[in-house]
Amino acid sequence: HMDLVSSFVLSGPIFVILMVMMVTLVVVIVLGNALVILAFKVDKSLRRQCNYYFLNLAISDFLVGAFCIPVYIPYILTGRWTLGQRLCKLWLVIDYLLCSASVFNIVLISYDRFLSVTRAVSYRARQSMTHQAIIKMIAVWVLAFALYGPAIIFWELVVGRSRVPKDECFAEFYYSWSFLLSASMLEFFSPFISVAFFNLSIYLSIRKRRLQAQLHLQMSEPASAQGEGVPLSNWGYGMKLALRGSIHSQTSSPSLGKLDPSTSRAAQPSRLSRDKKIAKSLAIIVCVFAICWAPYTLLMIIRAACRGRCIQHHWYEVTFWLLWLNSAINPFLYPLCHSSFRRAFNKILCPKRYTTPPSSVLRTTL
Repeated sequence: HMDLVSSFVLSGPIFVILMVMMVTLVVVIVLGNALVILAFKVDKSLRRQCNYYFLNLAISDFLVGAFCIPVYIPYILTGRWTLGQRLCKLWLVIDYLLCSASVFNIVLISYDRFLSVTRAVSYRARQSMTHQAIIKMIAVWVLAFALYGPAIIFWELVVGRSRVPKDECFAEFYYSWSFLLSASMLEFFSPFISVAFFNLSIYLSIRKRRLQAQLHLQMSEPASAQGEGVPLSNWGYGMKLALRGSIHSQTSSPSLGKLDPSTSRAAQPSRLSRDKKIAKSLAIIVCVFAICWAPYTLLMIIRAACRGRCIQHHWYEVTFWLLWLNSAINPFLYPLCHSSFRRAFNKILCPKRYTTPPSSVLRTTL
């Protein structure tokens, strides 16, 4: 996602501020995602099918901070590409590949959560089948490369000439409105609609099951104590445990015990509070994705349509830094909000102080 770098000369203070901000972003991306990757090595309990998608996302985001941004920093600060056209193409292929892979991994994570809620029984049965997860992970990288890779590599061969000056680095299709519109449908609009749909479906499914369980308690009073006291998380396995509690409360035998109606009424505010927390968490996922990707996608299409004459350069520059910012947010938005990952992070960062009681292995909290 490159643009022509403007030739303005940066003043001393601005140069220093930009350098500090860029280096800080690189450090946050590298350390945050490296922690996720290291957690898989340290904690074997994380090696479940659903968690492999977090690993795939962390790998793509880690490489954004370790390779893409460091290569770009000298280019934006000096306004000149000095590494040659071959390295330019290589950098563009990797940059587009990693950003696209990050998006598709987010879609895959949302889809996996969607299945964990809507098809909980069959989903649990497949958790040990890691080969299915690996196939999906590979498919993400293949699709991400196919979206832009061939166009970056072969565009000038098809057109017959290169439009990129020797001291600049951007994709040959930079001003091809039709290509960018088509690619944007696959890279942003379709993923955004999918992520929004999956997360909305997750919330509605949880809310529906809770309402059904509450109605059942009010009508017949009998309920299983197993459905009580299970902390609900919108992440992965914790969500399934909570939903399983709701299912138990609907299907359990009266012989399993009686629930005091006053207890049921007292629990209603906490249920409403948890529903609001889930809705807020899922909304944050969708909004962060939209904020980081929508400005770049829309400006890219508009700029290509008017061949760069209607959008000032600095606005475009800001939008694709938002894409890279997304790689810094993802480790905190996804794995860090999962209790099993937090436990693994604590093992890495505080190995002597942190211990995990066996009984808390499957507990999750918001």
